[in-house]
Amino acid sequence: MASEKTDAIMIRIVEFSESSCIVTMFTRDFGKIGALVKGARRPKSPFESAIDLLSISRIVFIHKSSDSLDLLTEAKLQRRFRAATRSLPHLYAGYYIAELLDALTHTGDPHPDLFELTQETVIQLDELQDPLGLVIRFELNLLRMIGQKPSFDNCTLCGRDIDRQARVPFGQLSGGVLCGKCRVGQSRVISISWGVLEAMRLFSVCDSPLPSVDPMVLGELRGVLNNYMANMMGRRPRMQKFLSMLGRPTTIRDDALSRFRKSETRALSQHDSTKHDETDKDVLNETTFTQNS
Repeated sequence: MASEKTDAIMIRIVEFSESSCIVTMFTRDFGKIGALVKGARRPKSPFESAIDLLSISRIVFIHKSSDSLDLLTEAKLQRRFRAATRSLPHLYAGYYIAELLDALTHTGDPHPDLFELTQETVIQLDELQDPLGLVIRFELNLLRMIGQKPSFDNCTLCGRDIDRQARVPFGQLSGGVLCGKCRVGQSRVISISWGVLEAMRLFSVCDSPLPSVDPMVLGELRGVLNNYMANMMGRRPRMQKFLSMLGRPTTIRDDALSRFRKSETRALSQHDSTKHDETDKDVLNETTFTQNS
């Protein structure tokens, strides 16, 4: 049994016993691995926050040749995912990415480029950059790197070029755009706008800044990807229902401040209304007094 070193991102943690847990990690050199972490749940554990969800750590583990779990012996924290204390949308986006990695990658199949993309995305989420754009870019590039990228330019069945048009048939099961002839008889085919197709092309480039896309197009694209990822996984991702939050206030503080300002505005409005009513009463009383005089 050899001892190995690599960088890892924690994507799943399950309690194993009173003092131990099983952690699933996506590593730079070994792909996805599962390891037993003895003593991780004890007070003052030597692992501390190095195995928290979405933490990036330098690990040492004993790689076992059989189907049994590897054994994590050391983990040194390099970067902790702190969005949990600052932004629910960014937190949910990170958890969704972890779920996709766990579901769509195979154990022991290295993807250094996917590790780099995941690490970059986790860091950008932690810096509170646009969560919706980051998730869409991650999804499309994850699909490309595991060989499941949808076809944008050619019919996925016959290879014919797709001409520019208002709306294009998109096969959720066939894996991309379809020409009019191949669309016949196919199931789970939806109609998407040309703008969504262009946005998918833009987000499929991972080494450039996030593109600026019309919110209406982003909303349609989010719906397309929700169904596509569910078909890929054979089920709806558990975190998918939280993706609707990605367009909400940037941080928990902003969200709380927004609610405070709304309540303050309502209170001021009620106060002004009461004051206005009292003024009217005063005017009425003065008028009545004048008339009586």
